[in-house]
Amino acid sequence: MKLLITGGAGFIGSHYVRTRLATPGPGPHITVLDRLTYAGNRDNLAPDPRLTFVEGDICDPLLVDDLMAGQDAVVHFAAESHVDRSITAAADFVRTNMLGTQILLDAAARHRTPRFVHVSTDEVYGSADTGHWAEHQPLAPRSPYAASKAGADLLALAAHTTHGLDVVVTRSSNTYGPYQYPEKIIPLFTTNLLDGLPVPLYGDGSHRREWLHVTDHCAGIDLVLHRGRAGEVYHIGGPDELANSELTTLLLELTGRGPDLVRHVADRPGHDRRYALDSTKIADELGYHPTVPLADGLAATVAWYRDNRPWWHPLTPRHHPTLATG
Repeated sequence: MKLLITGGAGFIGSHYVRTRLATPGPGPHITVLDRLTYAGNRDNLAPDPRLTFVEGDICDPLLVDDLMAGQDAVVHFAAESHVDRSITAAADFVRTNMLGTQILLDAAARHRTPRFVHVSTDEVYGSADTGHWAEHQPLAPRSPYAASKAGADLLALAAHTTHGLDVVVTRSSNTYGPYQYPEKIIPLFTTNLLDGLPVPLYGDGSHRREWLHVTDHCAGIDLVLHRGRAGEVYHIGGPDELANSELTTLLLELTGRGPDLVRHVADRPGHDRRYALDSTKIADELGYHPTVPLADGLAATVAWYRDNRPWWHPLTPRHHPTLATG
C-alpha cells in the first residue's frame, strides 16, 4: 500500500507514521509531505527504507500533483492548528487549512486516488453547553482556526458528492502525548512546570475538554482509513472530560509542583466553554474504543517530557506568550 501523509512530521501525523512503520511485515510505503513549520520536526521520524520525506507545501499544486500520482490513499493531517495563533494570523489558517485541502482534493480527484482521509477537530461545532455532539450536529465554529477547519471539512465532503472521491472525515477530541509542540496546554504546562516556571491558566479555568491519547487517536484514524464508509464523518472521542483547572492540578501533582505556580490570565476572545463528542458511530460500525486512561496517558506523557528535554527545550523560549488551551 502506498500512503501519502500530509503533516507527517507534526505531533499526530508523526505518531501515525511511526505506528504504521512499526507494524510487523512489509508494511506500507509512506510518503510524508511536510512544510516543517515551527510545529513540524524532521527528527520526529527515524530513517526507514519504506519512508520518503518531502519538505514542501500542500499549497504547491505542482508538487502535490506529482506526489499524488500512484498513491493508494491520503491521510491529511497538515494544518495550522493553534487557536491563539489564528486570532492574530487568520489568513495563514485559511491558506493552509482551506486552500491546501482543496489543492490536495483536486489532485486526488485527477488521479482517482482510492481513499482520502481528512483529519479534523471537534472545534468545528463551537461550544457545547450540555450533552454530546453527534456527527449530524450543525457546524458553528467560533474561532478562525475552527472556521478554517469547518470550511476544509465541507470542501472534502463536497469532493465526495461532486467528484465521487472516496473521502472520509474524522473529528477528534483534544489530543495529547509525546512529541507535541509546547504551545497546547499539556506540553506547555508540563515543560514550564518541569522548569519551575508559572503556567498561564485562562479565566477561571472552568473550560472543559475531552482528552484523547495520540495512540488512540491514530488507532481510530487507521480504522477509518481501512473500513470507514465513503462520504461519512466519524468522531474519535476521548474517554475523559476535565475542566482545565482539574487538568492543571493533575499536572502539578505529576511534576511535583505547587499551586503557587498557577497564574490566572485574561481569557482569550471567543473561548469555547466545552467540547464533547458522541463516538457511538465509530464504536458501533468499526469497533473503536479508546484504550489509554487519562491517568496512565498523562503520567507517561509527563515522563516523556521529563526524559526528553533535548527535544523540547530548544522550542521553549522562557518568555512564553499566553498559549494555554487548544
